[in-house]
Order: sequence, then structure tokens, then C-alpha cells
Amino acid sequence: MTSTVASSTPAASSALRVPGFRIFLITFLLAMMADNIEHVISYWVAFQKFHSPALGGFAVVSHWLPFLMFSVPVGALNDRFDSRRLIQAGMVLFITASAGWGYFFVTDSLQVWHAMVLLTIHGCAGVLWGTSSQMLLYDIVGPAHLPSAVRLNATARYLGFLVGPGVGSLVMRMFGPTWGIFVNTLFYLPLLFWLVRAPYGRHFRGAALGARRAVRGFSDIVQTIRDVRGIPVVAAMVVLAGAASFFIGNSYHAQMPGFAHDLGHGDPGLTYTLLLGADAAGALLAGILLETRGNWLPTAPASALKLAFLWGCSLLTFSLMSSYAAAICVLFLAGFLELSFSSMTQAIVQLNAPDTIRGRVLGLFSMSASGLRAFSGVTVGLLGSLTNPHVSLALSALAFVTVAGLLLLRRSQQGGLA
Repeated sequence: MTSTVASSTPAASSALRVPGFRIFLITFLLAMMADNIEHVISYWVAFQKFHSPALGGFAVVSHWLPFLMFSVPVGALNDRFDSRRLIQAGMVLFITASAGWGYFFVTDSLQVWHAMVLLTIHGCAGVLWGTSSQMLLYDIVGPAHLPSAVRLNATARYLGFLVGPGVGSLVMRMFGPTWGIFVNTLFYLPLLFWLVRAPYGRHFRGAALGARRAVRGFSDIVQTIRDVRGIPVVAAMVVLAGAASFFIGNSYHAQMPGFAHDLGHGDPGLTYTLLLGADAAGALLAGILLETRGNWLPTAPASALKLAFLWGCSLLTFSLMSSYAAAICVLFLAGFLELSFSSMTQAIVQLNAPDTIRGRVLGLFSMSASGLRAFSGVTVGLLGSLTNPHVSLALSALAFVTVAGLLLLRRSQQGGLA
């Protein structure tokens, strides 16, 4: 029922050699950039109009909570329907959200509840896009190229995070926020149009999909967890990704101004920017090195667990630092390790997911890796308000290191995860 463990797959090579993947990657990057441009423009206008911290908090929850609630049902839809059409549905929702912001900007009629609805639509679009893209990715590149494809997609996400805010600011300066948000809809169109006749996907090939299971919401989540428990390598990666998401996620990014101030080096705004830049630069370097020198770090459960353990240790070290220069170096290392282990866990799950329930398994992984980030604001943010950011990040990182260490210990005792 399951495919072979990642370490026994054919020798990997760059997914960039696959013409279809090159188009997929470019259109994916444009959509990711548009996602971040919308955040820049809509958050800025909403802040100027309402000055509401509560709305800012809702923006975070509405971004991640749909992943927690709907990832497995969307995965189940991918087991039954054409992944290309589900991605297109996500793009339509993204365009609807951007156009909706534009309408309210033009009419100057934006209210808080309008913003909440649009933010929720945007979050639901992300679920449809994310899980379905991973489903289609496997079909485009196949097992041999999959680790490279997942890694390049992760690198494209980081590029989108870096480029999106800059392009968003440029678009606002050139067109203003009102027309800039309409211009942003154009960046979603290449992926939307390419998927109309893209020659990929199990439905395009007419592949036998096995018995179709109905989409049953919460019961799907329970049944998928039971199915995954019978595949130890997948179960371990889902737990690892979930622990990283729950305990840490990316919530420490929001605490960077406090870290910058405490490090006491120069202007807090500049030090904040450089700290975030170090984390992103490390991730980008990881994507480049692993793609060009991929043979030195095999896509295997042991590698993912060790990299994740080291990532937790690096953030624990960062939380205790008093030297700004050393903190920059440690965050650079953390970014390198994060992209390395997160892309590796995704590839391992892809390679070992049973084909008949691949969508549900990928949905469960997405729920774990992305949806649980809704709680990392509590583990890092709320705990930080009760103590301080250093203590909260240290305790959260220590909790994650404990989970990763236990998974490593269990693997050594069992002699493998497969």
C-alpha cells in the first residue's frame, strides 16, 4: 500500500530539468508574491483606518485557522477531484479577496466586519492552493525529482516573503493602495490560466484512483490519523512538523523588535530588519546549496530529525544571546536548518503516502505543519507577555527539542522508521 522509504528512492536530480515544473515554479512564485503584496496593502489600509490590534490578531488567526480546519477535507477533495481545478478555485478566491479590498477602498466603505470576511476568504484560498499544489507537484515531477521540487517550492516561498513586501510597497507608491490592490490580481492569472490545460494530474492521465471515499469532514481527520499511524515514517514526520508549528512556528518573528531592542545595537528598527533578513538569507542559502550540492544531505528520516533537532537548539541559543553579531550568525544558521528540515519532511511524506489516500495524508501534514501555527502565538507570544520574549522562546524551543530528541531516540531503538 505504501511507497518505498525516501532513502531508497532513485538518485535525485534537479526538478528544474522538468519543463512543466519550471512553469509551475514561476507561476507559484508569482502567486506567492501576490499573496504577500495583498498583505502589505490591505494591512496598511486597515491599520490606517481602524488602528485595531484586535483586527491585526484576527488577521493571523484567519490565515492559519483554515489550515487547521480544512486541510484534510481539501486533501480528500484532491483524492476525488482534479487538483488543477481546486488550485484554480484557490486563485479565484485570492482574486476575489483582492478585488473585494479594492471595491471597499474605492467606495471608502470598509468596515471591520468587511475586513474580517475578506481575511477569511484569503485564508481559505491558501488552504485550497497549498494542499492541492503539493498533490499536483508529485504528478508533475515524479519520485526521483520530488525532493528537489519540494525544496525549490520552499525556496520560492521565502523569495515570495522577501520580494512581496518590496513589490507591494512599490505598487502602492506607483498606483496608490486603491488601484494597487487591483493590479495585484494580475499576478494570480498566470497560474490560473496555465492550469486550464496543463497536462498533469491523475485526472488528466486517467489513472485508476481506487475506491473513492466520501468527504466527511472531521471523521476524515480521525480516519486519516489512523491510516498514518500504520506508516511510521509518515507519522513521525507529521508529529515533527506539528511540534515545530505548535511550539515555535514563525511567531518569534513578531517578537524580533523586542529582541532587537534588548540586543542594544544601533537603531531598533534597523536591527529588527537585519535579524529577520539573516533568518531568510539562511533559508535561501539552504535552498541553493541543497539544490546544487544535494548529494551531501540525503532526503531521509534521520536527516530530517537531526536537522530539526539542531534548528530547535539554534533558536534556544538565540533566545539566550546578548551579542548582536552572534545573534545574526545564529539566526542565519536557524534559517538554513529550517528550510532544510521542513522541505525534507514534506518530501518524505509525499514519497511514502499511499496513492489512494495521498490527498488526505498531505492534508493531514498541512494541518499539522501550518494549521497548528495558530497556537504558536500562545506558546511564544502570550507566554512572552507573562515573562519576556527570551524566556518564552527558550521554553518553546526546549519543548520542541525534547520532541525531536524523543523521535530520534525512538528511531534508534527501533532501528529505523520504516
